[in-house]
Amino acid sequence: MQDLPPPPTPPRAADVLAARLFDAGCRFAFGMPGGEVLTIVDALERAGIRFILCKHENAAAFMAEGAWHRTGAPGILVATVGPGALNGVNAVANAHQDRVPLIVLAGCVDADEAQTYTHQVLDQTQVFRPITKATFTLNTGAAHVIADKAVGIALEGRPGPVHIDVPITVAVTPVRPELPIRRSFAQPVVPATQTLAGMRAALANAERPIVIAGIDALNQGFDTRRQDMSDMLRHFVETYNVPVITTYKAKGLLPEDHPLALGGAGLSPKADKILLPLVQRADLIIGLGYDPIEMRTGWRDFYFPGIQTMIDITAEPNHHYMHQATTNVIGDCAATLTAMAEGVTPRATWADGEIPAAKAKLSEAFPRDDDWGPAAVIDACREELPRDALATADSGAHRILLSQMWECYEARGLMQSSALCTMGCAIPLAMGAQVADPARTVVSFSGDAGFLMVAGELSTAAELGLKTIFVVFVDASLALIELKQRQRQLTNAGVDFAKHDFAAMARAFGGAGHTVTSRTELKDALAAAQSANTFTVIAAVIDRGAYDGRI
Repeated sequence: MQDLPPPPTPPRAADVLAARLFDAGCRFAFGMPGGEVLTIVDALERAGIRFILCKHENAAAFMAEGAWHRTGAPGILVATVGPGALNGVNAVANAHQDRVPLIVLAGCVDADEAQTYTHQVLDQTQVFRPITKATFTLNTGAAHVIADKAVGIALEGRPGPVHIDVPITVAVTPVRPELPIRRSFAQPVVPATQTLAGMRAALANAERPIVIAGIDALNQGFDTRRQDMSDMLRHFVETYNVPVITTYKAKGLLPEDHPLALGGAGLSPKADKILLPLVQRADLIIGLGYDPIEMRTGWRDFYFPGIQTMIDITAEPNHHYMHQATTNVIGDCAATLTAMAEGVTPRATWADGEIPAAKAKLSEAFPRDDDWGPAAVIDACREELPRDALATADSGAHRILLSQMWECYEARGLMQSSALCTMGCAIPLAMGAQVADPARTVVSFSGDAGFLMVAGELSTAAELGLKTIFVVFVDASLALIELKQRQRQLTNAGVDFAKHDFAAMARAFGGAGHTVTSRTELKDALAAAQSANTFTVIAAVIDRGAYDGRI
């Protein structure tokens, strides 16, 4: 980022907004500018926030999410009026469902101008209201307060997106001198003594306790206490011998090579056949930040009230009604679990060896010894890439298999869209993570259709000098949809397309490209990618129907 003079004195409203975002830890903004947001871009750069030009606003928002996963600061999407803002709607809706703090800065026409000028004008607040936690229109008298509110709302409770319309003349208008930051966050809350007494009794008496950890446990205190959450969870489950299932988003909260880690659950019928019976055998289920928005229908009403005890510890009340719990705690996951364990003497649990048996069944269900195919691609990548490699997954059949097979050893080690399940997210998620954490190895996994949706962002990867590895499963089909089509005995229609030379696309954009059809070729390509001075696309050609019986 080039050196720029400091913001003017007195600051413009856009400068106040940018300064507040910088104070919140934001160092990157992603988007596509138009004339209506030029002042915003200027203010962000002057404040020390690097603006990164992307090729599409939808991809820009996913890059912003990828950066958030590495920094803990809200992501920033910048979009111009009308089509620019609307291009980002899918990714903003994803941020809402996937609990991502995203500040959406959209240019807009001044209110008086909009009364007689209609070109590209629409009510953007009405568009964003149902898919954000809050929406504002910046004004000069409350620019400081709106900025502080936006950050606070985006991060509090369950994180999510906040939209701010920035009128053209408001952005450039000088505002009164800086006011003190008016932003506060709730302190960790634990249940009342009487509630804790019941929770402690349930833990003390449990012979088969189990934890299902979800995104609330991942997000609470992310910027300052995320490692504490992982360490605390590990201490708790080791003390009381409690196995842990996570949602896909929460993979790695307990390192997945730990004897008590049963991996992720969400969309795999094969995994459900192993995990759900174990959950139903438990006499105490602890939903630690468990948000069923990630889960398939098999996890609706998955336990037996009156026979089992379920304690839900979440950031927000249960309005989903996918299940009901014996005890619902709205509070901090780490603080509540710690308080629940106070004074409780550990006892022998799962005495019949159910935990190692379940791990063995999961290993058998997702074998790693295929000569070739999607499972072989995943296994080879996990084997050849560093233990601390960060991964992203697009939506499709490969994501289900990857989420079961890819071992995570830290929280946020695998990033994906697991609530909205939108395609085209893996490449920009990986790029955003790489921008924020350039020293790490970052790999994305995409189906060929999802890759084609955002292939233009390879030019952004080249412009940024990223060394990200992009793995593409090439079978010339919407594999998951084609599989469902066959399962319903429907005629093949609308799911097949031509094979393309993805390696050549990479080279055309200035990167390295490899087409592989075997483990040996894939390992050679991964070795070359890790020493390359640019991004790499690895096109792994697999057979049609390769996911049959695998997920």
